[in-house]
Amino acid sequence: MITDAQVERWLREDIGHHDVTNRVPGETTGRLVAKEGGVAAGLEAARAVFDYLGVDVFEACEPGSRIEPGDEVLRVAGATREVLRGERVAVNLVGHASGIATRTRRAVDEARTESDDVRIAATRKTTPGLRGLEKRAVVAGGGDTHRLDSSHMVMVKDNHVAELGLEDAVSRFRERASFATKIEVEVESPEDAPRAVEAGADVVLLDNMTPAGTRRGVELLAETDALVEASGGIRFETVADYAATGVDVISMGSLTHSAPALDLSFRTGEEAA
Repeated sequence: MITDAQVERWLREDIGHHDVTNRVPGETTGRLVAKEGGVAAGLEAARAVFDYLGVDVFEACEPGSRIEPGDEVLRVAGATREVLRGERVAVNLVGHASGIATRTRRAVDEARTESDDVRIAATRKTTPGLRGLEKRAVVAGGGDTHRLDSSHMVMVKDNHVAELGLEDAVSRFRERASFATKIEVEVESPEDAPRAVEAGADVVLLDNMTPAGTRRGVELLAETDALVEASGGIRFETVADYAATGVDVISMGSLTHSAPALDLSFRTGEEAA
């Protein structure tokens, strides 16, 4: 849910305290147009911005829909001053989110060449203050949000193992977590995967392994109920190789932290007609 407080912060950051350029009288229309192909996302954020400013949003494409150059993504009408005030924030949000959705869809498409079941997931490598926007964009692209924050699932990482040891770390967090909270354990070698399950892991993360090492980890866990996730350095060029190993989840931080914004243009007045 996007709150008024979030929108206020976005607008305050962009407009500042002495806005002169947007003080234009009258009424106008505006439309957001794609300049390149991709997958649309972030429309709910743009709508929230214009709603806050009292600008009517009367057409918008569906999140997750494919768009081509020249396609209209969003159409608005209202006081010229308010349309102009919301323009740049809306374009930035939709462009950023659509870039993430487009990148996610590409990864999903690559994975589907080898597996119809593997999930492409995001990570917590998100921009502070924009995680909700970015995670929704991943979903729009056909991906999985993974955990939204560190309270959604216990993840035992290498630093925890270094400090506590694998078994003691799992035991410690299991005692403190709700019965409804899953525990995921990160391992750096296939041979440690069964050890993680024996310690109580619900999900095993095979971290920074080659496709061959990942396949070995999946084989060692074949007789267990644990979900298997692959992560670490996975690129578009190797997504299909990892999907072919039989893992349940492929997580990619690059979906959010390395996605270029989709190129969009906002046009007002007669141009918007």
